[in-house]
Amino acid sequence: MSDEPSRRAVEAVWRDESARIVAALTRHTGDFAWAEDLAQEALVEALAAWPHAGIPDNAGAWLMTVAKRRAIDGWRRRERLAQREPLFVSELREAERTDPVPSLADPDRIDDDVLRLVFVACHPVLAPEARLALTLRTVAGMTTEQVARVLLMTVATVQQRIVRAKRTLGAAGVPFEVPDRSERPERLSSVLQVIYLLFTEGYSAAAGDHPIRPDVAREAIRLAGLVHGLMPGEPEVGSLIALMEFQTSRFATRHSSEGLPLTLEQQDRVRWDRAAIERGSEALRRAAGAGSGLGYYGLQAAIAECHAVAPTYAATDWPRILALYDALEALAPSAVVRLNRAVAVSMVEGPAEALSMVDGLAPDLAGFRPWQAVRAELLERLGRADAAATAYLEAADLPGNDAEASLLRRRAATLRP
Repeated sequence: MSDEPSRRAVEAVWRDESARIVAALTRHTGDFAWAEDLAQEALVEALAAWPHAGIPDNAGAWLMTVAKRRAIDGWRRRERLAQREPLFVSELREAERTDPVPSLADPDRIDDDVLRLVFVACHPVLAPEARLALTLRTVAGMTTEQVARVLLMTVATVQQRIVRAKRTLGAAGVPFEVPDRSERPERLSSVLQVIYLLFTEGYSAAAGDHPIRPDVAREAIRLAGLVHGLMPGEPEVGSLIALMEFQTSRFATRHSSEGLPLTLEQQDRVRWDRAAIERGSEALRRAAGAGSGLGYYGLQAAIAECHAVAPTYAATDWPRILALYDALEALAPSAVVRLNRAVAVSMVEGPAEALSMVDGLAPDLAGFRPWQAVRAELLERLGRADAAATAYLEAADLPGNDAEASLLRRRAATLRP
């Protein structure tokens, strides 16, 4: 077998299983940084072994077994084996009697471990940016380059923050556990932000061949549900669940038979998941009824609901969406919020006004594919075909998933036959 299929398999397994592998290893070793190192060492071993031995049927579990064996070797070197070896040896021997590798599908252990991992990585001892970078790297299984793209940072900055974050957690002796009730509120904002970024990676993949990763999105919703169980009175948790329900309702229609992304205007609304939309609306009503007003996720959920309940694209309540974006920008101003608001402005006031706003965001977002794609669409709506085609091609060359890049190049081609 060539190295390329093996490399792709390793990347896929890391994306899909990294959270469970690192979380389980952290529980066993009590050391978050070492757990990730063990997982990475197992990946290196897979790259060496799989081209010759073939890709195992349960690749994630193969990595877990290798990482646990490396942990045993590490404890031997540290002369701490007597404290930990019985646990691992028993597990490995039992696994070898029943299956070549242990299963990763134990929800009682692994699923809770992932939530613990999120809370550990969102510990207040870390700076907010470090929490996000570390969690996206370990929980979402994203590469450093992808994390940098999502957080609009340089790769070097992300690398430094991840390394420092792991050192800080180790030095602080942060336990691998969900904190008690008194400590949860101070971590909630970061936990929700991480879960939403994880969902966003599932909803619109940062890289790869496919525009969406439904399994990642479902994992984000599952984690949000667990947090809601821990903190049922927090309206922003319910608002985040509502937002994700609205967005997942469109999964079946978000790409064509060719695997290319479809816009809201192109999607078949008859195929939208009405049950998910109803769940989202109910969750949003409960959050709004808490009496504290809609927060960051509540406002986004209200915007998503406008799209979800509109019978057609033309019937979308764009003035309400624009008003909600005004409120969101006042609450949490950012270049990305202003970009999304500009899209609403284009639908209410026209593309010329919106293009001026988008061009003003160039210093912050010029290397961000969605910015260039929005700009290209506005140019096309203004009849500036040549400039729009150039912008579509420039957007396609920016980092992002391959399916989206193919669509952008196709749109450019229609403007330059």
